[in-house]
Amino acid sequence: MGMPSNDKVGIVTACCLTLFAGTSGAAPAARNRLATYANPVDLPYRYQAPVSIPRLQLMPGQPYREAADPALVLFKGQYWLFASHSKGYWRSTDLLHWSFVEASGYAVDKFAPTAVVMGGRMFLATSEATKRIWTTDDPMSGRWTEAATISSGYQDPDLFLDDNSRLYMYDGLAPSGPLHAYELDPKTLQPLARVDIPQSRSKETRGWEVPGDHNEKTANLSFVEGSWMTKYKGRYYLEYSAPGTESKTYANGMLVADKPMGPFTYQAYSPFAVKPTGFIAGAGHGSTFQAKDGRWWHAGTMTISRRHIFERRLGLFPTRFTAKGEILADTYLGDYPHYLDGDRGLTGWMLLSRSKAVTASSKLNEFPAENAVDEDVRTWWSAKTGGSDEWFQVDLGEPKQIEAVQINFADEGSAGIGISKDVYNYVLELSNDGRTWRSVIDRSAAGRDAPHDYEVLPKADQARFVRLRNVHSPDGGKFSLYDLRVFGRGYGAKPAKVGYAQATRDAVDGRKAAISWAPAKGADFYVVRLGVRPDLMNQNYQVYDGQTSVAVASLNLGAKYCFVVDAVNENGIARGDTVRCMP
Repeated sequence: MGMPSNDKVGIVTACCLTLFAGTSGAAPAARNRLATYANPVDLPYRYQAPVSIPRLQLMPGQPYREAADPALVLFKGQYWLFASHSKGYWRSTDLLHWSFVEASGYAVDKFAPTAVVMGGRMFLATSEATKRIWTTDDPMSGRWTEAATISSGYQDPDLFLDDNSRLYMYDGLAPSGPLHAYELDPKTLQPLARVDIPQSRSKETRGWEVPGDHNEKTANLSFVEGSWMTKYKGRYYLEYSAPGTESKTYANGMLVADKPMGPFTYQAYSPFAVKPTGFIAGAGHGSTFQAKDGRWWHAGTMTISRRHIFERRLGLFPTRFTAKGEILADTYLGDYPHYLDGDRGLTGWMLLSRSKAVTASSKLNEFPAENAVDEDVRTWWSAKTGGSDEWFQVDLGEPKQIEAVQINFADEGSAGIGISKDVYNYVLELSNDGRTWRSVIDRSAAGRDAPHDYEVLPKADQARFVRLRNVHSPDGGKFSLYDLRVFGRGYGAKPAKVGYAQATRDAVDGRKAAISWAPAKGADFYVVRLGVRPDLMNQNYQVYDGQTSVAVASLNLGAKYCFVVDAVNENGIARGDTVRCMP
């Protein structure tokens, strides 16, 4: 839902997913290179009107796009994606191509919608104590009718139908107190019983529940919210989110029970879905669902939170259950291109554009061109206008094999409100010498509202220079980019493997640890993988700019941790093969 210092909104697009850390490297040539995605999901996120509350509206007067708290369900052979404040929802048959359905009849402007399929119909509730539940048997029509009036509404609700046809509601959103579980009458939708879930909060023993981009704000209140129930092999998996939607550390913990209303047991490997670093961070408040082919996914909330705390996007992450019943979402390089099919692993296309030399047609005030290659969605470059004479260029330093680009438009100066009816028009060009250009993607006539436009080239191409030439910027905005991310391969060698590494648990606060390692020859950056067992290293931290250490504060007291460090460059990943553990 939308609460200061911790809320969620969900959205999924046709282009973003992520798998487990173990699936990196080149994929077989036979795989469909066009069936790939890169987070954040490329949806036409709705504009929200600016508000006059400084603690929420961080950049006064600026509209912002938002979607969060995704609830993704399968109904009549199609996927339906509901998200906060979106005035509708999306549908897909393949998790790759999405179309928007503008809806009516329910509270389309509330946070955290939840949906469940029951008796051949879909039922929907929303957050913000909304005192109604709605239903439809034809979500494609966009029309919903009231199914029940309820005496008191819910906060961040989650409807769950057990396989014995008993219906439950989970909810909770607050800086104190527990989550709640209700059994509902499946005919009247009224509550029959309620229990509290005290295991859903313990900031004092769970570092990942501490607010802040680095779990550093120990004195701040931690918002616990975003329930979602999954049943697997007779057990009940209740995920919840903390510490706050504006934090890069926004993540999901896991509680497990043998009965739908508990008692629940906290899982020490929590958080099961977390992404604190990279181009865009966050994997919080969302939903876990099983696809038509039986594979599991987690849809989560990712943070920009620059113009407004609730400036958010959606991410899609491959998820699995281990043989022992643990559930893990794979967020390793979770905003790099991944295959949608098979093991849903990394394509092996590395980022070629970070920190490269750039030139641009113009620059607006404090938005320099370097911001568009810094691998940080919270900064951006803006031209002075949205005119057709504006352009942005990256010099990759030498010829590279280019496979795909992700064009992240920043909407600087946009006057957009609500659902945009406008589109981005541009041309992407490549050059070997910076003088003679060839067009590889032409959206000059047929653009779309795609703020995180992920485009796979028709075939791999070789070039040193990449230029994005503006044709039209939508909604009166200026030509601006969070980042132009270029993916492919260099022609050099992978980095050497990381050798020596060590970790020290904080003697005063066991939620913290310091990890360091010896530099690896040829590494552009490192990824530290961390978890409670060598086969459960589900946390990962990307470390840049020559740094060979990282401080983490996401640990659970009483749990032991193991880690390994990978080295990464434009030619691939050298995965660490020496796992070390600390008490």
